[in-house]
Amino acid sequence: MSGKVTIKIPRELYEKLQGMIEGTGFSSVTEFIVFVMRSLASGGKIKEEDTLTEEEVNAIRERLRRLGYI
Repeated sequence: MSGKVTIKIPRELYEKLQGMIEGTGFSSVTEFIVFVMRSLASGGKIKEEDTLTEEEVNAIRERLRRLGYI
């Protein structure tokens, strides 16, 4: 067993991340995603005070709507 799992993301997001990492030293999108997830996870649990404001939630919903996810 390799100790890894597969996580599926939209191809559009994958391609955007490919463009973002060009020239950054990351050798792959997977390496970049692992870096980001480790950075987020290093903070431990999400605390109640880490919640989003209503304005932030609305902005996220609007962005998802524009991308066609909702």
